[in-house]
Amino acid sequence: MRRKAICALLVIPLLPICLSDAGRAQIGMQQTIGSQSGATTSRNRPDASAALGKSGLGMVPEDFAQLKLAPGFLLSLTVLDDPDFVGAFRVDEQGDIALPVLGTLHVAGETVSEARLQIGKKLLEGKILKDPQVDLSILEYSATEVSIIGEVASPGKYPLLVPRKLVDVLALAGGTTITAGNEVQITPANSGAEPVLVHYSKATNPKAVEDAIVHPGDTVQVKRAGIVYVLGAVNRPGGFVMQEDGTLNVLQAISLASGTTLPASTGTIHLLRRNADGTEVDILLPFNKMQHGQRTDVQLRATDILYVPISKVKSTLTFSQGILTAAASATIYAAAVY
Repeated sequence: MRRKAICALLVIPLLPICLSDAGRAQIGMQQTIGSQSGATTSRNRPDASAALGKSGLGMVPEDFAQLKLAPGFLLSLTVLDDPDFVGAFRVDEQGDIALPVLGTLHVAGETVSEARLQIGKKLLEGKILKDPQVDLSILEYSATEVSIIGEVASPGKYPLLVPRKLVDVLALAGGTTITAGNEVQITPANSGAEPVLVHYSKATNPKAVEDAIVHPGDTVQVKRAGIVYVLGAVNRPGGFVMQEDGTLNVLQAISLASGTTLPASTGTIHLLRRNADGTEVDILLPFNKMQHGQRTDVQLRATDILYVPISKVKSTLTFSQGILTAAASATIYAAAVY
């Protein structure tokens, strides 16, 4: 009994090895048969040797099933029990494929499923097969691109097989940037069509954007938001992006600049604005009265410049305080050393 158990233990680990060898042999036979059938087909169809010898598409987009056939596509056709309808067929410039017996079939603008049904219907109408089992797939296809430019994370051209929503197209380019405005322009591929302007921002109701559809070949431009510059006696001078609704007033702009500094002259500030004709104007604004609600706040435009001047009296006092503080620090430091 012990000898039988030992023999069984020695044989069991060898079984997976034998099975794996047999599996590899079987796979090798299938590959050989496949290569032979591919060689036979290549003699019938000039495109078959290049197409059927490939392993096929490695990664299929989610909307691949909705892809419309177009000139240049390479299709793989197999009809069960009929070797005459086995091979690869290229869609010509007119959108047709030339099949044996059936002749020319127009497939451009159809999906693979629709073209498959058309071939099966032709086989029935021609009384070639009573119950045709048609297998049609795409070996090669050319994807139309969409251009995404403007204020997006990664502008460029991206493949677009079928029409998709604007939000999905913007996601292809990594979404909008922090300087993106609230307007997106969609220019159709057809030169005769008018561009479509879509109001789009983070605060926009998603349902209002769902109707915006981008088609293959279109150009999507995300326009830049208006920028207002705040300079002079403020704590954080610089350029500030206008709000989600595209508006920004004087008090909001000064607040974004972290308020005015101590030596600022807040009685009157300057608004430098460039008109549409290119002329520049200097508008004086009563900032103190606006802060206390005595004057109406002013809405700013893109590229406006707010300048907060420095008060000479406050600047002198601040400079004197700085000297006294430095002197006091020096005295304390001297007393500590000596």
